[in-house]
Amino acid sequence: MNIRNLGALLLVAALSVGCKAEESAAPMAEPTVAVSEAPTEVVAPTADPADGLALPAVDAAAVSGDIVSAGSSTVFPLTEVLAANFKADGYTGNITVDSVGTGAGFERFCKAGETDISNASRAIKDEETANCQAIDREPIEFRVGTDALVVAVSSENDFVDDVTLEELALIYSTAINWSDVRPEWPAEPIKRFSPGTDSGTFDFFVETVFAKKKEPILGAKDIQLSEDDNVLVQGVEGGKDSIGYFGYAYFKENASKLRAVKIAGVEPNEATAEDGSYKLGRPLFIYSTAKIMAEKPQVAAFINYYLTNVNDEIGDVGYFPASLENLNAAKQAWLDANS
Repeated sequence: MNIRNLGALLLVAALSVGCKAEESAAPMAEPTVAVSEAPTEVVAPTADPADGLALPAVDAAAVSGDIVSAGSSTVFPLTEVLAANFKADGYTGNITVDSVGTGAGFERFCKAGETDISNASRAIKDEETANCQAIDREPIEFRVGTDALVVAVSSENDFVDDVTLEELALIYSTAINWSDVRPEWPAEPIKRFSPGTDSGTFDFFVETVFAKKKEPILGAKDIQLSEDDNVLVQGVEGGKDSIGYFGYAYFKENASKLRAVKIAGVEPNEATAEDGSYKLGRPLFIYSTAKIMAEKPQVAAFINYYLTNVNDEIGDVGYFPASLENLNAAKQAWLDANS
């Protein structure tokens, strides 16, 4: 091979090596990925449906400032337990829970404007809402549970087992002796015990039994009224001719000395209170406002804590959980008020 041919071969080889080097230095093409025509749905994590709507976590130890709560004697033990738990979990402020009756609670909340939370064993009335609005308070309702108002007699009573609503109306109005209600019952005077007129329990009983007319029950002979459910329980325990009515929690606490009376053949329990077959089943509430929660974050934190934890405590207190739908609605009301 002559020198010219050798040089040509060397030149071709050099050009070939240069081209391969450029190819290796060039960026590699992105791999092709097949994309589905339908978009993929992204699902945010949620609470277990069985647990309902989840509220933001509350660190009780980071909450301070005072909270004032008052109202229903029925809701009182439930709020009291949750307030104690809030403090046990680290809350460093002061929380006051007063048992004054639902009506008196709304007086303090809607007229005096001196409480942050109003406990209620009935829904707020139109005139109470108007009173709230007059002092720039728009009440927000939070359903926290269900109660079966119990009509009870002493465990010594061996004749009253079941009454109709009509018979209950007689017992708490014009009947003097038990025999005035049923001839086979003793001709002994009826000793009646009832919550006072500021009580939501009284209002609910009058609405259900007397179609909202107070005159019959207030005109009944030998009736004792009290805002303190423990006084009513002690009165009923005192003799076989006594009868009274109060929240299920007070009956449960004293079940060894009392006996629940069926209403139209239906016993008071969670299922009958929720489905409405027990005619004295009723909802339980707490109330506050968005303005209060904005001005006092500790109130918002406590109500959040209350709604999040109420079902862990309500059975031990002696009431029944609100339905998942109603509790979720309460949580959504909190979210809307604090958004």
